[in-house]
Amino acid sequence: MNGRGDSEASGIPDEDVVDPAGDARRARWTAVGTGALLALAGLAASMLRLTGSAPALVPAAYAFGAAVCALASVLGSRGRTRRALWLLIGGVMVMALGDQFD
Repeated sequence: MNGRGDSEASGIPDEDVVDPAGDARRARWTAVGTGALLALAGLAASMLRLTGSAPALVPAAYAFGAAVCALASVLGSRGRTRRALWLLIGGVMVMALGDQFD
């Protein structure tokens, strides 16, 4: 047989094969990493605004947004990536609202 060989038999993986477990693992780690990074950034911004002359609402908004992002990181680690990504959006929006009050 001179036709094309089976790609699995030759050891070369098909480009059309989708690995749903790998995609889920990447999404989970993305949610965890992004949530942790945004939580740290929110806490740092909260501490900086707390020492300054900003109204009390500003550091509270940053801290609350950081807490929401930390919760999103926990949910992402448990595989709830869709909820985690929506919480990340909400946490960043709360931090942006605090920035508007500054």
